[in-house]
Amino acid sequence: MTGAAAAARPPRRRPGIDAVAVVMPAHNEEQHLDRALQAVQRAADELQRPRPDVAVRVVVVLDSCTDHSAAITAGYADADPRISALEVRLRSAGASRAAGIRAAVLRKPRPVPGQRSKPAPWPGRTWLANTDADSLVPAHWLVRQLEFAEAGADAVLGSVEPDPAGMDPELLRRWLERHPFEENHPHVYGANFGVRASAYLAAGGFTQQESHEDRSLVQSLRSLAFTVLATDSMRVLTSGRTQARAPQGFGAYLRALGRQRPAAPAGN
Repeated sequence: MTGAAAAARPPRRRPGIDAVAVVMPAHNEEQHLDRALQAVQRAADELQRPRPDVAVRVVVVLDSCTDHSAAITAGYADADPRISALEVRLRSAGASRAAGIRAAVLRKPRPVPGQRSKPAPWPGRTWLANTDADSLVPAHWLVRQLEFAEAGADAVLGSVEPDPAGMDPELLRRWLERHPFEENHPHVYGANFGVRASAYLAAGGFTQQESHEDRSLVQSLRSLAFTVLATDSMRVLTSGRTQARAPQGFGAYLRALGRQRPAAPAGN
């Protein structure tokens, strides 16, 4: 089922959301991680100001890191009980995302000083918000996802924009030409993808692929008739680097796009 078809179908009633887990895989991301975590904190604050009843947990999955990513995450975790780190040696974006979700959904949240401890959240009322450690989510990122979730969405596919800083202008032009910002877009980005935990589990979760684990999950969700919506209303800024972390990930796609010869002028 396409995103447009899912959007046209009347949404089914869904339980409200009372817990959000943000999962952020990181492999040697010391250059970007600090800003990425600041952005996620802002998004969590923006959600919890009007909705303090919604518990937010942020899991940074440190996959085979040999730089200062662990120390950066530890600094945030010490200052913010919502943030925790999970160290793994998987060398796989899909396996890292899956490990982070297991930690967020199946384990009890960290105790918050002055508050009673809570049990692990129920998957039907838990929303999984996925992003990457080289990306900046907007302040309304979680607010918007929960609006979609509570209106009947089982999954939300957000859009991304490569960061023009340090990026070849011609490469950026080519990317924008092929990826117009619009509602009901056809793209799937792990850096901007939300899904209800119960739907995630029913669809089999992220596979242990080195790349395209997000696409595989969306295909499974659609095959099971879950409601998948695509939107440009919560766009994420992501690194425009071409030094890929995943063999067939976003950076590899940009590098391949940059190698393409420009189209010949009309009339030639």
